[in-house]
Amino acid sequence: MSRVGLKPIPAVDKVTIKVDGSTVNVEGPKGKLSLDLPEGITVEVGDEEINVNRASEQRHVRALHGTFRSLVQNLIVGVSEGFVKELEIQGVGFRSAVKGKELDLSLGKSHPILHPIPEGLTVTVTDNTKIKVEGIDKQLVGQFAAEVRNYYPPEPYKGKGVRYVGEYVRRKAGKSVK
Repeated sequence: MSRVGLKPIPAVDKVTIKVDGSTVNVEGPKGKLSLDLPEGITVEVGDEEINVNRASEQRHVRALHGTFRSLVQNLIVGVSEGFVKELEIQGVGFRSAVKGKELDLSLGKSHPILHPIPEGLTVTVTDNTKIKVEGIDKQLVGQFAAEVRNYYPPEPYKGKGVRYVGEYVRRKAGKSVK
């Protein structure tokens, strides 16, 4: 039984939710988002709360119930508050900059890495080492941050690389001389 799916989503001021068949459209102060619902999942919009219901007790429908409840809640949070991921670069000579619609990363390789910034995201760089990714789509923000981190994940010996702010990197001891 999905405990997450049964939980109602509280309605937020300044956010309008419209259900057109199997599509949920959410509009708020930060923008518009939509989500296509699978067969067997429906959304009821009330004055105080939004409920995500399932049509049957089949295993695949039960599995999707909680997932789509969370996705609808992420739409509401995205258009009202937005999502933010912060990254930091550690390493001597490692830096980044925003050049037009691309993020320019200098991560100790023989060439600069130019990563395109998708539509709907705002990327800002401060101190050449702190990257802030903002947007209304949680999946897009997280995917972009993960792709940037994947160019040079933090390594355990010196701690160099791109990491999320607050991420703990377990350090290892290097070679010991006997």
